Amino acid sequence: MAVSIMHRVTGNGLATAGALGLVWWLMAAASGPEAYATFVTCATSPIGYLVMAGLSWFFFQHLCSGLRHFVLDMGAGYELKNNKLWSVLTFVLSTSLTIAFWAAICTGKF
Repeated sequence: MAVSIMHRVTGNGLATAGALGLVWWLMAAASGPEAYATFVTCATSPIGYLVMAGLSWFFFQHLCSGLRHFVLDMGAGYELKNNKLWSVLTFVLSTSLTIAFWAAICTGKF
């Protein structure tokens, strides 16, 4: 149940915060160098990095949960033990993917 609820929460969060961030970025780019510099300053602040890390975790959580739902829709994974395992792995994989993603960004490999 928690994975299904998080799937909805992350989908709505990505749609809302992601869309607002995209619109802000496009508006800043269209408004000129000063507006874009303000956007970059906000995006590269500690709070900006926290928001971007949160959005990337939302993305990976939604992705892993969506793959889990895809397998369930095919009729597999309904056994209680497997279902609990995949539910826990959804959170573990999304956190691991987020850490790997930000490690790649911070080391300059991305």
